[in-house]
Formats: sequence, structure tokens, C-alpha cells
Amino acid sequence: MSFPAAPPAVPPVVRRLAAGRPVQAVWANELGGVTFRVGPGAEFIKVARTGVFDFTAEAQRLRWASAHLTVPAVLDFGVEQDWAWLRTAGLPGVSAVHPRWVAAPDVAVRAIGVGLRTLHERLPVRACPFDWSAQSRLARLTAAGRANVGAPPPIDRLVVCHGDACAPNTLIAEDGNCCGDVDLGTLGVADRWADLAVATLSLQWNFPGHGWEAKFFAAYGVAPDPRRIDYYRRLWGPRISTQAKLDAAFGAEHASAVAVAGRYLCRSQASATPAF
Repeated sequence: MSFPAAPPAVPPVVRRLAAGRPVQAVWANELGGVTFRVGPGAEFIKVARTGVFDFTAEAQRLRWASAHLTVPAVLDFGVEQDWAWLRTAGLPGVSAVHPRWVAAPDVAVRAIGVGLRTLHERLPVRACPFDWSAQSRLARLTAAGRANVGAPPPIDRLVVCHGDACAPNTLIAEDGNCCGDVDLGTLGVADRWADLAVATLSLQWNFPGHGWEAKFFAAYGVAPDPRRIDYYRRLWGPRISTQAKLDAAFGAEHASAVAVAGRYLCRSQASATPAF
């Protein structure tokens, strides 16, 4: 399968918000959302189909976290026609899965581990109004889903979790250190292993060919906990079925468009500069 010759289509709302400035798609996620860079990277616009995603939760979490951590500043968000959108200020650095850091995985994995530990230490648990506990997530599953995942293990340490601690959501500066976090739409209080299990799982996808978990845990500063890792990966699993729901809601044309966007964006990352 070859890469498409052209980038994903730019929705009308993105063109309106860009106000004549050039836009470039720089990322696509499994929910069918696309992030566009506006101009040289001073702004980014995330869009997703209405009915699938609402950026209100992410805007609230970004604004709360910004008092404690380097995250994108929210400029505006809303809904227009068939699109929900979120406009944020750009940050320096690039994603940990930018080709530069994929070529230096030892540096990237260390930055991801240190960055996640920093997030867990800086965000105040008692002041956080958002919940991402296993109980709240289990409540959203079907009875069969809850039975498959099972009861959570005892809490090791409550922290404010990122909520999607996959490698792409860590930004890395020129010096190889973490310089910011993005995609905080499910940020909330939970056992730290809810993040740690997913972060290490994503290393297998983004830095294949070598086991990087030991380096990650050394950078974070904790020994692996196989029981909690297994549980929180199983709890994360139902998220993967989201694509099937998208296909059912929007049909094969939508599924094909998302796949094409993802393949194009994998290639376009080589020219990306500031992260969204």
C-alpha cells in the first residue's frame, strides 16, 4: 500500500479559523480527528466529527493543567456544522514519535518516562476536579465489558493522570528533554498505573524492535508492577473498539478517509516542526 499523493481535505471551519494563513495536517488519531498546524506553528486546530467527539472536556482540562504544567494554551473551541474544533497556541518541541526521536529511541524513551513522572508530581491531586478512576471507566462499559476487565487492584498511588499517556503525546525539545504534554482530554485522578501501563504499551507500537520498558521505568523511577500493568491495559482495551463504532456511524467512506489521513500524516511528520 502506498502513501496518498495529497494530504487530508481541510474542513471549512479550519479554513475560516486560519483566516488565509496556510494550514498543514500534522496528526490523525484513532477517533478520526485531525490536527492542523496554522502558519509556521503559532496555532493548531484540532477537528473531529460532531457526535463522535466534543472538545469541551479537553479545553477545561488544558486550562486547569496550564497553571501547573506546560500544555497548549486554549484560544477557543466550539462546534460548526458537522465539526467540533479546538484552537490552541503552539508549543516548542516535537512529538516523541517525530522521525528525529524515533531514530534516537533511547533519548525519546527517557524523556517520556521523566516527563510522565513530572506530570504526576506537579498536578495537584486534591485540587483536581476531574476523575479518571477505574470505577468511573468501568461504569461506562457494558456488563460484558466489565466482566472481561474485572475488578481493579488496590490503588498504588493516586495522581492526576494524563489519560492518554501514549508516546506521541509527549513533546521533546532540542536538548532531548520533555518540554510539554498534549491531548489531555481524559486527564483525571487515578492510580498512576493507569498511565504507566498505557505508556509502556505504546512503546511497543512506536519504537518496535527493542524492549524499552526497562529504560522507561528507570527514567520514571519505579519498578514494573505486572499485575497492575496487565489490569490497566485490559481496561484500556475497550478504547480500541472505538474505530468499529465510527465505521458503523459514518460508513466505509469515513473509515477509508481516516486510514488515508493516518498514512499521509505518518509521512508528513518528517517535515513537522512545532508540536500541537
